[in-house]
Amino acid sequence: MAVSEPPPADPTNWGGTEGAHTALAERGPASLTQRQPSVALFVRLKLRVTANNMRGKGWRIALFLIGLVIGLWWSVTAGLLLAAPGFADDLDAAVLVSALGGALLVVGWVLLPLVFFGVDETLDPARFALLPLRRRTLVTGLLAAALIGIPAVAAVIATSGLVVSAALLGGWGAALVQVVGTAAGLLVCVSASRAVTSAFATMLRSRKVRDLAAILLACLAALLAPAQLGVMALAENTDWDRLIGPARVLGWTPLAAPYTMGIDVAEGRAWAVPLKLLIAGATVAGLLWWWSRTLESAMVGAESAGPTKATAEESSASAVAQLFPRGMVWLPRNRYGALVAREARYWWRDARRRSGLITFAVIGVVMPVMINLGSGGLAGATSALVISLTMVFVGVLAAATLANQFGYDGSAYAANVVAGVPGAVELRARLVAFTVYTGPLLLVIAAIVAAFLREPGWIGVMIGSLGAAYGSGLAVNLFLSLHGAYALPETSNPFAINTGSGVAKSMLSLLGLVGAAAVAIPVVVVTALAGEAAAWLWLAAPVGIAYGVGAAWLGTYLVGDMLERQMPELLQAVTPRR
Repeated sequence: MAVSEPPPADPTNWGGTEGAHTALAERGPASLTQRQPSVALFVRLKLRVTANNMRGKGWRIALFLIGLVIGLWWSVTAGLLLAAPGFADDLDAAVLVSALGGALLVVGWVLLPLVFFGVDETLDPARFALLPLRRRTLVTGLLAAALIGIPAVAAVIATSGLVVSAALLGGWGAALVQVVGTAAGLLVCVSASRAVTSAFATMLRSRKVRDLAAILLACLAALLAPAQLGVMALAENTDWDRLIGPARVLGWTPLAAPYTMGIDVAEGRAWAVPLKLLIAGATVAGLLWWWSRTLESAMVGAESAGPTKATAEESSASAVAQLFPRGMVWLPRNRYGALVAREARYWWRDARRRSGLITFAVIGVVMPVMINLGSGGLAGATSALVISLTMVFVGVLAAATLANQFGYDGSAYAANVVAGVPGAVELRARLVAFTVYTGPLLLVIAAIVAAFLREPGWIGVMIGSLGAAYGSGLAVNLFLSLHGAYALPETSNPFAINTGSGVAKSMLSLLGLVGAAAVAIPVVVVTALAGEAAAWLWLAAPVGIAYGVGAAWLGTYLVGDMLERQMPELLQAVTPRR
């Protein structure tokens, strides 16, 4: 009997990252070992996967267009600012703008993916693990694919202002040199961003170094906004002429070397161009080498934690008892307790969730101190209002971590759907498990800020504002997590996002912050009216906590009913590769 041959593979069926296997495997094993795929293949694959991921999904197309408009607006604004010294015919200002602007751009590319936007991994490196690709081929291909996207286009448009400035100050020769410099600077930005996020992801998976690495890198990321506040405060009373020298020194560092080459030509120092190109090239080569080392670990998956030795007490305990953490003996041994224990373990062991907790811990301390120091030591009711508002900001920021809480589960949420867990029970368990970590953090933040501002009497107002804002934030983000859930890519990188999800992540966070702040307004109003009244200093904490608990309870009650009716739709929304 004749055996029919299988139908040929459809070359257009690249709806997910499995298309990488199809496209590369069609070349045959022999060709893969002899000739590696070109960079253009990775670029075409990125474009095809991006287009197919948006096919039939209007919300993704809308988010992509919104991100494009926002990126163009910011990039055009930045481009005009960078071109301003050329129109003003001011070489000193051009030196300052090119050095400081270039350095800020590189730092932003490194830190913003860790804190806010995430990094697009439409081509997940783990999907290439079984293919016989050389490390150099994979790194260069993924680098070229990373250059295809809104952030890269926005960076090119923004830095084109430096080309205009160099042309006005030094002619076409300086402009051509700056074109080369901006291209080199883009390579520095993209390679630095990918290397840092990949290294951070690898460190977070390692049990041995996760705590130290996560804290150090999260501190650097979280200090970005306070640094901007500090720079803006210093800019008002700064003698810019004194910064010319430091800016020239900064121009010889990898942060700003490629962005100052056109101004060097305009100043008659063309000899500096090859040296700065060498600095940029060596930086890119070093970053790509670093990325290649961590990329290999990302392709393999999570690192093994190694064998563990069970104690006699653990071996004698029942299997159910071992599911509950030692510090949570107060949990009931029922369905609710099991859900709380599971979520508590996830928040500590999952890299995505743990990175969010660490980042909030740093921002929650630094931002209130910076804002209150900038208020100039206001007194009376105004001081109470400022302190209350800053604590409201911290409280809603803590709750914003739950804006996509079901997205962390992904396809694993199917277990809850099959088990038929009641919506209110599940939401209450999730909030309790999350509060196990954020509750002590909020108390510590209130104590630190009160001690730093030397206002111990205000700790009651701080705790009350934190409690009201945190509970309100939980209620608002429960609605967002149900109706705005989106899938996270199945990758070992905790900062990876799907195409278009960066805008969704930003909009959900912004919506959660604004909505929670609006719900917490009554406590802020009472604080403003009571001012420094002794009675309110004592009543603020219990009133605020009671308000927050009531808001969170109402949220679980209302959203719980919605969740029970929308479990299948929610599972479809958070399942990757849809």
